[in-house]
Amino acid sequence: MAQTRVRWVFLAYRLPREPSTPRITLWRKLRRVGAAQLLDGLVALPAEPRTKEQFEWLADEIVEAGGDASLWLAEAADRSVEADLIAQIRSRAAGDYQALLDEIEVLGDDLSPRTVGRMRRELQRIGHRDFFPPVEREAAHRAVNEAARRERVP
Repeated sequence: MAQTRVRWVFLAYRLPREPSTPRITLWRKLRRVGAAQLLDGLVALPAEPRTKEQFEWLADEIVEAGGDASLWLAEAADRSVEADLIAQIRSRAAGDYQALLDEIEVLGDDLSPRTVGRMRRELQRIGHRDFFPPVEREAAHRAVNEAARRERVP
């Protein structure tokens, strides 16, 4: 049985080197949406209405900052390239989930309601860019739920 290919939305862009603020801002936003970096100035996300819209907004910001940007919809011609993109996106989400797990371990029983609330919001943020769930996802959800349960019990 053939595995379904992933459709991708690509953002190709070029920004002036100076000032550096738009480049730094763009880098942070690309990280926040979970984009995979293919080359300098070329990033990808699975093609969904939400991801296409996110890249459209970023393309507008790039142009406003004096750069050039274009969007492309495509499939990878080579399954190994596709696997590399998926692995990159999955790895970033896994690292984010692991950071939450590490924080819970360090804090132990010193979790406040505020901290648990922040962790739940962070799980949501990670979930928005978790297109290919890693094994750490389930563990992070279990750990945050367990922390919330422990926090409520005197």
